Amino acid sequence: MTGKGGSWALIAALAGFLFGFDTAVISGAEQAVQKVWSMSDALHGLAISSALWGTVAGALLGGWPSDRWGRRPTLIAIGVFYAISAIGSALAWGPASFIVFRVLGGVAIGVSSVTAPAYIAEIAPREQRGRLVALFQTMIVFGILIAFLSNYLLGGLGEDGWRWMLGVVAAPSLAYLVATFKIPESPRWLYAHMGREAEARAILAQINPATVDETLAAIAKEAVADAQTISWGRFFSGEFRRPIMLAFLIAFFNQLSGVNAIIYYAPRIFELTGAGASTALLATVGIGLVNMVFTLAGLAMIDRAGRKFLMYVGSIGYIVSLGMTAWGFAIGQFALVLPFIFAFIAAHAIGQGAVIWVYISEIFPSAARAKGQSLGAGTHWVCAAALTQVMPVILSHTPPAAIFAGFALIMVLQLIWVRAAMVETSGRSLEDVASELSGPPVG
Repeated sequence: MTGKGGSWALIAALAGFLFGFDTAVISGAEQAVQKVWSMSDALHGLAISSALWGTVAGALLGGWPSDRWGRRPTLIAIGVFYAISAIGSALAWGPASFIVFRVLGGVAIGVSSVTAPAYIAEIAPREQRGRLVALFQTMIVFGILIAFLSNYLLGGLGEDGWRWMLGVVAAPSLAYLVATFKIPESPRWLYAHMGREAEARAILAQINPATVDETLAAIAKEAVADAQTISWGRFFSGEFRRPIMLAFLIAFFNQLSGVNAIIYYAPRIFELTGAGASTALLATVGIGLVNMVFTLAGLAMIDRAGRKFLMYVGSIGYIVSLGMTAWGFAIGQFALVLPFIFAFIAAHAIGQGAVIWVYISEIFPSAARAKGQSLGAGTHWVCAAALTQVMPVILSHTPPAAIFAGFALIMVLQLIWVRAAMVETSGRSLEDVASELSGPPVG
């Protein structure tokens, strides 16, 4: 990663660090939150999933400010939302206030999952795009690791330890907010949405002077005049049916692997094997480390091996690890559970985790990219929120073996989809991919 484009991508990717931190930090606090306010399983599920329902709203609506005011102002606003959410969640005085502040953080996560990958894809040189967009996912898993480590270190602070776990997110939120003032606007947004060619040209020249004219010509070829007028009606007219289905299904399968359920409820799942509370928190740090190592492996391979190859590796890894975890619970061999949960996290990190945000950011043309990101991210977070909300009830009433076996069967379907429908995007320009996948409306 070299040049100003790489530096700008890194700053934008820090939104992913906050995404991961805020997503995972609740795992250490969720049982304390239930206890302090004596919540039922149903209310507890709502409280813990509330951030994810906010994420759904942020993902579905995030394309609007990104298109209307630009990628940069939207990234700045994300930092403000994260900081307010962290401080408010730490000071919450009851379930209602806790839910409100967690929803606000969720909105920031949702908007960041739309805007940051789109911004990075639009400023990245073609040959580095996969690695640079995958920085967003790398930062997510780094944030998850730091959240798990933070939870473990703060776990001994007594009954108010959960408040410190949630409040500590404010520090990186403010650091990110300051950093976002140092990045420029997306040159593709400036040209395609605002017609500001001179500014776009100046920014592209700082990224790669040799390809400025080629890039501007490619953007123009996408029918720049239409960029401000693509409505949701046109978006769903059939013209973008192939990228829509690809974005929907990769996001659907991502969450139906069970990854967020495992991250959110990891300590509780480990306690089902007989581990103590402190040991369970320490085991989650192991999850974070495995996630980080294999995400870096995916980052190193994504441009050379391609998106589809990583999805094959991840899908097969999912099936084996989830199946063996289910088998361990079924026969009472709990020693199998921890290593195969780690194997599951490794499979996710090198496959879906490395690919999803890169892939969704690549398959739509510039004029529809923000809406495409909203669709993919919205699907991802609706599935995540629904699964997280029902997990406390499921864990109380369903044998763990059945839960993990169900996830494994769904991953068999993902493997079939990868083989039959997924289109490779590695090494191709955004405009070339869009030209292949988009076509005239049906009928």
